[in-house]
Order: sequence, then structure tokens, then C-alpha cells
Amino acid sequence: MEVTVSSENFESLKNGNLPLVVDFWATWCGPCRMVSPIISKLAERYDGKIVVGKCDVEENEELATAFGIRNIPTILFFKGGEIVEKIVGAQSEGKLDEKFQSLL
Repeated sequence: MEVTVSSENFESLKNGNLPLVVDFWATWCGPCRMVSPIISKLAERYDGKIVVGKCDVEENEELATAFGIRNIPTILFFKGGEIVEKIVGAQSEGKLDEKFQSLL
């Protein structure tokens, strides 16, 4: 299951009991649309083990700015409330699955 990440819920998601993966994206971004179904599939695969969120950079500019998001898609991986990995640009399902595995 995917959650919508915003400034209002980010801290509680980041500091929750499960690792967090956040996909920073925008509706007009072609590579974001390519990655989106992969993120959704991985969200289902890791349901209950990893929280997977999507953050629209246009609706959450302050959050994107706080993490220095300049290119999208950017995917941040959090464990224990800290960023442990950052991926910029469209990636294959295999590469993203590896990163998800590393959070467990």
C-alpha cells in the first residue's frame, strides 16, 4: 500500500517503526510515470515491512526543498529516521527491489 507523503505526515512516517521509501514525483514528469507502477508493485510486495510513500513536489515544495530535490524522480530511503540511500532518475524494478531489500 502506498501513502501520500506531505509536510503534515512526513515526520511521523519517517520516525515510525518501519523503514520509509519516498518517491518524489510530479504529474508532468515522464520518467516519474515510468517508475510509478514499479513503486506501486514494490509497495504491495513489501506491505507490512516497509512504508512506501509518494510526494508530489508541486504540492509539497517545502519538503522537496528540505531534501534538495532538484531532479525527479528522486527516491529517498529512510531507516531509523535517517536517509540511508538516494536514487535519482528512472531505475529498473530489479535495482529498486535491491534497495528495498537493503532496508530489511
